[in-house]
Amino acid sequence: MELKFDEKGLIPAVIQDEATKDVLMVAYMNKESLQKTLETGKTHFWSRSRQSLWLKGETSGHFQLVKEIWYDCDEDTLLIKIKQIGDIACHTGERSCFYRKIFTA
Repeated sequence: MELKFDEKGLIPAVIQDEATKDVLMVAYMNKESLQKTLETGKTHFWSRSRQSLWLKGETSGHFQLVKEIWYDCDEDTLLIKIKQIGDIACHTGERSCFYRKIFTA
């Protein structure tokens, strides 16, 4: 496996609830945040706005315990299956960042 990070050294990570299969959020990781995630079993990400590493749940208490990490066929996106501690994954207070719908057929 040779993960492909973009020109800024980042790779998108799709965060999915292991039990419900809900997609909770998408965030970015660099090599350091991925390594921290692997070492601790909790999700760590790279904040593009603050330009710093952050541990999900550090201030809110809504940690994500990593159950599995997958990568896609192009090796440029991660799927991280987690157990959400607390019911909120989104910074808006919603369970998922995907709470607004554009279209239903």
